[in-house]
Amino acid sequence: MNTAADTLSAIFLIAGALLSLAAGVGLVRFPNVLARMHAATKPQVLGLLLILAGVALRIRSRSDLTMLLLVGLFQLVTAPVAAHMVGRAAYRLKRPEPDLVVDELADRAPTGAVDSGGGGGNRRRRRG
Repeated sequence: MNTAADTLSAIFLIAGALLSLAAGVGLVRFPNVLARMHAATKPQVLGLLLILAGVALRIRSRSDLTMLLLVGLFQLVTAPVAAHMVGRAAYRLKRPEPDLVVDELADRAPTGAVDSGGGGGNRRRRRG
């Protein structure tokens, strides 16, 4: 049983390390914000979760497993929010515009009006 758990742990650790490496390479090599945002979240989170699973198979104390679970949960909660905020900022700065085939937000966000991020939706500035 110990040999099987060690082997599975090694497989998880190597797969997680390769996915994390792929995420790092994607951050450097991808051409635009949206592609980099994808590389920063999806393979990085899966790579970290695989590494945590590999470490959990290797270390079996209850307190360490609780800490690993909290790290994984924190990563699952924060990575999508961070990617959403990066994508939102890039859209507002008109960075992904050449890459968009269909801009579904064009009618919702008027040009020239920038939301301060206060949660007020599409507020228009008064001119005058």
